[in-house]
Amino acid sequence: MKRKLLFFSLVATLQLSAQNYQKIHNKAILVDTHNDFLTQTMEKNFVFDTNLNGKTHSDLNRMKEGGVDVQFFSVWSDGDKLNPYAFANRQIDSLDAVIKRNPNKIVKVANSKELLKALKQNKIAALIGVEGGHQFENDLSKLEALYNRGTRYITLTWNNSTSWATSASDETNPEGEKNSEGKNGLTAFGKEVVQKMNSLGMMVDISHVGEQTFYDVIATTKKPIIASHSSVYALCPHPRNLKDDQIKAIAKNGGVVQINFNSGFFDPTVGGRESAFLEKHKAEIDSLVKTGMHPFLAQAAIYLKYTDESEALRVPFEMVIQHIEYVINLVGVDYVGIGSDFDGIVLPPKQLDDVTDYVKITKALVEKGYSEKDIDKILGGNLLRVLKANETN
Repeated sequence: MKRKLLFFSLVATLQLSAQNYQKIHNKAILVDTHNDFLTQTMEKNFVFDTNLNGKTHSDLNRMKEGGVDVQFFSVWSDGDKLNPYAFANRQIDSLDAVIKRNPNKIVKVANSKELLKALKQNKIAALIGVEGGHQFENDLSKLEALYNRGTRYITLTWNNSTSWATSASDETNPEGEKNSEGKNGLTAFGKEVVQKMNSLGMMVDISHVGEQTFYDVIATTKKPIIASHSSVYALCPHPRNLKDDQIKAIAKNGGVVQINFNSGFFDPTVGGRESAFLEKHKAEIDSLVKTGMHPFLAQAAIYLKYTDESEALRVPFEMVIQHIEYVINLVGVDYVGIGSDFDGIVLPPKQLDDVTDYVKITKALVEKGYSEKDIDKILGGNLLRVLKANETN
């Protein structure tokens, strides 16, 4: 009889836990600061408000299903793109078209007040993050025009440096490009860019930038900054991850680190194994590139083709929680959030297959004993604080 009572008590506890984490997830404002679906639209003609299950990490209905409340859509091009400003605007046009077709599901917002209004109407609040400062073509009037179209952060560099800011990729490469002053970091114009963003109310994003650029930003900005999609260097020494002193500097600045889901940013062995996989299938990748496909997308196609091999490269789900907790243990619960990089990565951790799986993070945090208040901060509250702190009115 005692065993039966113990069994039923355990079942009841598990059911209560399940109800609690789902309730907490539904109640929280879930903010993802980095989703690359617009690249999928431009390169593959995928339409966001159609069923893309099995083809992409995201579509409109799955985003609603996953409880996403606020989505920053990344506008991206590599440093070789001709007329990147025009290409950026085409990506924004594609998002605007989706919003126009689905006014009851998604709306572009300009500030935290409009954001909260959208959430009360049960709509996804859409904002834009421009990934790579080269896209405003060294023209501050174009930067301001991007702000007026809904851009609320700019990642100062992508992997390529600009003439005014050096990237992590270049700063960690002995032969990497320098800025126009022949150095690493921000030039005088780069500091002017940061000041312009501060004055507009646009968050400065330091994901992808080099360490010198990072510290020049910290010394220049008057507003809290973000790392829109970066993880922890101490757990995985990847050039795109943030070292402890950088995380501490972001916390002191009042900013936030948004954890990236890329498996290669969680496990240092992934990079080598991934390179071996790509070398094995190099001939197929090259043939796709010859058809005009972007090299990144050609690689993504190969990952989808050889699913068993690519699955073996994905890291355990628990590593995501480890990176979130590392930031919390280092600087506190007020300085961490989620920047998935869905549809910009091909190897998310296991169990995080698409945007419907965010609730698994909430479940894991509940199981680890985090309070509802702290979970609310991690899922989106911290980012909303920084967004509001950057606003000019």
